[in-house]
Amino acid sequence: MSAGNENTKEPMSPIRETNDQSRRTAKDLIRKARFGALAAIEAGTGHPLASRVALATDIDGTPIILTSTLSGHTSAILETPNCSLLVGEPGKGDPLAHARISLFCSAVRIERKSETHKRLRRRYLARHPKAELYVDFGDFAFFRLELKRASLNGGFGKAFELQQSDLLTTLGDAQGWQVMEKGAVEHMNDDHADAIKLYAEVLCKGAAANWRLSGLDPEGLDLVAGDRIERLWFENALEKPAALRPVLVELAKKARGN
Repeated sequence: MSAGNENTKEPMSPIRETNDQSRRTAKDLIRKARFGALAAIEAGTGHPLASRVALATDIDGTPIILTSTLSGHTSAILETPNCSLLVGEPGKGDPLAHARISLFCSAVRIERKSETHKRLRRRYLARHPKAELYVDFGDFAFFRLELKRASLNGGFGKAFELQQSDLLTTLGDAQGWQVMEKGAVEHMNDDHADAIKLYAEVLCKGAAANWRLSGLDPEGLDLVAGDRIERLWFENALEKPAALRPVLVELAKKARGN
């Protein structure tokens, strides 16, 4: 082969083809994140600003944050809504060997008296109950970080580029899920604490703790116990809210059998 042909050889791309496993890894990182690093453009300077923020997710998997209007990152995303969010906690050993994902987002402030605000408030406090001390202060506001695309690093040699459709949970009957979820979560926590414990400790292999259900969606359940978070994925995504109850019953039977 001539030197000329060698020079025209295209370099190998480090990006792998998106598959179901990379989608699940990405969604899992987002759903289980308690906090993340928010990167925004500082208001008035154009300089990058990175801040640690506490996180929860909306029913469709969109990250949500609660911020004070007195903070620098709030003024940043109000002036320039385009921002990025890095999530993924390092474990033992080399932190670069653990999965993380950079989310490219657009921050949308939620009106305080809206139905969306009520839903986000409930889901956020289920994940961060201590925030109830200040969640209703006049200078605090919720933002949905609307997902545009993402860069997933699943560890060495596992890089993926994902699009919005790879990251969000399809709701179908969005209104139905939003109406049903609040009552279903309350019912499970009040009347079926034993089943929730089985979900977390048997099916998710979580440590023994006082587990509660913080949220649910067509693809799974979010379980919390203090700082611990587990995600229980359904075998198949549910098309309608009415399909939830038999799935929860079957999961409880499976956990007891194990």
